[in-house]
Amino acid sequence: MATLKDQLIVNLLKEEQSPQNKITVIGVGAVGMACAISLLMKDLADELALIDVVEDKKGEMMDLQHGSLFLRTPKIVSGKDPSVTASSKLVIITAGTHQQEGEGRLNLVQHNVNIFKFVILNVKYSPNCKLLVVSNTVDVLTYVAWKISGFPQNCVIERGSNLDSARFHYLMGERLGVHPLSCHGWVLGEHGESSVPVWRGVNAAGVSLKTLHPASGIDADKEEWKQVHIQVVDSAYEVTKLKGYTSWAIGLSVADLAESMMKNLRRVHPIPTIIKGVYGMKEDICLSVPCILGQSGILDVVKVALTLEEEARLKKSADTL
Repeated sequence: MATLKDQLIVNLLKEEQSPQNKITVIGVGAVGMACAISLLMKDLADELALIDVVEDKKGEMMDLQHGSLFLRTPKIVSGKDPSVTASSKLVIITAGTHQQEGEGRLNLVQHNVNIFKFVILNVKYSPNCKLLVVSNTVDVLTYVAWKISGFPQNCVIERGSNLDSARFHYLMGERLGVHPLSCHGWVLGEHGESSVPVWRGVNAAGVSLKTLHPASGIDADKEEWKQVHIQVVDSAYEVTKLKGYTSWAIGLSVADLAESMMKNLRRVHPIPTIIKGVYGMKEDICLSVPCILGQSGILDVVKVALTLEEEARLKKSADTL
């Protein structure tokens, strides 16, 4: 006897079930779920996998599945078994211990390096994927991921200063009464305390702040624009103090990077890459600089003109790592 489905639907083609634009999120805590929902709202994947090495996040998976009517991602899966990540085009890694209130980011290094060694080895199920590192400390762990995975340098990406620059745009816009999309400026170097704002390139709607107000970003500035960068550096600590962790802005920033790769947009993002031979670096070091990002990962580095002071600060940022 024919089932209801057989009576309703006549199959015309046996199609392959392998995903074409699968994204995996490894580490399904607050940050991982912020990444997941941000990705889903951008309709970037035909399959989303949620992987957590501690526990099966089936509840999170089901919660998202129940909202499928409002999404355009046809398949959402979860599990502890790394094989669930198979055939991913992009693997986003958020696994690791969280930064505690008052804890410096670089103190997290040893804890998360050990976790990372295990996680990276399990990316073997998607040998042609791109890796997007979110776990703290991102700059160091991206270098670790590159070395352990054996992936080409351009295929290992991290969120880097993409969020720092976004915070800079927001805070600048708040001062000017302008939307962040019309505010422009790079924050380069380490993601954190030693990051470097490139004040010479800061502009609103193409109008240079330095041209209008040459003191921008220096100690003698009576308007104290330097405070914008200080606020950027303190942002994560402030949010952590208030709610215990940061998540939503990270997820939105990660989805922004994922969109450039999944859609091959070739947008410029301030993200880390190995910059030996560029910006005066003589050794392998992973620092955020403006990079063109597309479906093959990091395609090019944009050489921004820096002042002597900015270049010195960038080298100091490298020394921090």
